[in-house]
Amino acid sequence: MHLPRMTPYECFIWSDKESLAIRTELLVFGKEVTSHSRRESDFSRWVYSQGNILDSVMLCNSEPKSWETLPPMKKPRKMCFGVFMDEKFYVIGGIGGPDSKVLSCGEEYDLVMREWMEIPNMSPTRNGSSGDNEGQSTAAVVTSPLVAAVNNELYATDYADSEVRKYDKGRRVWVTVGRLPERAGLMNGFIELNSWRPSEGPPQWNLLARKHSVNFVYNCAVMGC
Repeated sequence: MHLPRMTPYECFIWSDKESLAIRTELLVFGKEVTSHSRRESDFSRWVYSQGNILDSVMLCNSEPKSWETLPPMKKPRKMCFGVFMDEKFYVIGGIGGPDSKVLSCGEEYDLVMREWMEIPNMSPTRNGSSGDNEGQSTAAVVTSPLVAAVNNELYATDYADSEVRKYDKGRRVWVTVGRLPERAGLMNGFIELNSWRPSEGPPQWNLLARKHSVNFVYNCAVMGC
């Protein structure tokens, strides 16, 4: 379905955008063309980093629309992933440090104790391996894995490898559980939406919808519920 057009802020028209679904609300994050500020639509919040990698974290309360500053992370990082699992908040991977190197560690935030704990080797690496890639150059990372939490289990997909992996919390390693759906829609001008229920076994994908697109689709997104 077609949604109403977004307010024509420059950061939504000319730059990369990210989106996040929270209950019945859709948040879109944009980046200014001429600066490093970001705007979260409908929440009227500007975040300025001046190009620096930050350790700051903010929690958004959707009702009412307000922001709360949390304690800083153990390590500054950008291009990382955040998920809720086991009633805790996790920040995984990304790029950080004085030399902007790849981070393989994750961090766990206890909402009750209001403390961060670092977890080594939590970021999924290529080909299903769980080796420590801490300190690699950013050139070694062409695309970042996509992460989602489903029923308090952590999954990652990497469209470059077409794999689906699950995080073994006990052993702290990533295990390949199956494959992504075939990307035939990529070359045939279609955007496809597929679903899979992890409780039903290895990935068996169900095609929910397909939409014709004149644009070349080179990326994908993943969402847990």
